[in-house]
Amino acid sequence: MAHWSLNDIDWQAFDGGKVAPALVSLAKSACMVEHNGRDYARYLCEVFADDADFQGVAHQWAEEEVQHGQALRRWAELADPSFNFDESFKAFTDGYKLPAGVGASVRGSRSGELIARCVVESGTSTYYTAISEYTDEPVLKQICARIAADEFRHYKLFYTHLKRYLEKEKMGRLKRFIVALGRIAESEDDELSYAFYTAHRGGNQEKYDRKIYAKRYLAEATRVYRKEHIERLTAMVMKAVGLKPNGWLNRVFGALAWRAMQLRSGVAEAA
Repeated sequence: MAHWSLNDIDWQAFDGGKVAPALVSLAKSACMVEHNGRDYARYLCEVFADDADFQGVAHQWAEEEVQHGQALRRWAELADPSFNFDESFKAFTDGYKLPAGVGASVRGSRSGELIARCVVESGTSTYYTAISEYTDEPVLKQICARIAADEFRHYKLFYTHLKRYLEKEKMGRLKRFIVALGRIAESEDDELSYAFYTAHRGGNQEKYDRKIYAKRYLAEATRVYRKEHIERLTAMVMKAVGLKPNGWLNRVFGALAWRAMQLRSGVAEAA
């Protein structure tokens, strides 16, 4: 099946009366992170320098990520014509840098890198599904549904390569679980908070503070989720680390993750 294009979106269906300001903020931030896909591909190709098959996958994945950014950018510009993507994206890429010139994964192994990628795709597929179901704006609903399907397919793609590398590297479940927890903990790192900062800075020259902007981002992002979204996310992570996605452990972690998100949301909104 051919991949979708921006022309497949019914842009004429855009309804400004159904635009939620919080979702405009999220779209502005997400479009920059997604648009930076080629830099991620560069990093992955350095990690998998002798694996031409995976490098081809990484480049294709990156082009689809960039397209996600283009779609979200176009929607954000419809929702807020004052949004200056070029200026914001330059500020984002000037201030947030991925590792360069690496000879190995920052996760300690290629299996670890692929587990981290599965964790990310679990999060993004769930996130865009949640936005698609949350929003009443027809065009954003279309875009996020398509992106969510892509991200789920990307998860399966990285998981396929993970199984291949696990046969070589023999990484145990405990180490896999630790890598996954580490990548989950990084969900509040500088990438999303800095994207949120640069997307909304405009003429405001307020100094970047990661804690402040991470809280502001979380206050907007967490409200789109329902419990079943988090349960799906944790199930995908469990599968990547070699545990039963529908077992009792996932039910426990799903419940804990949902509670943690509720608490974080409350703290963020109070801040």
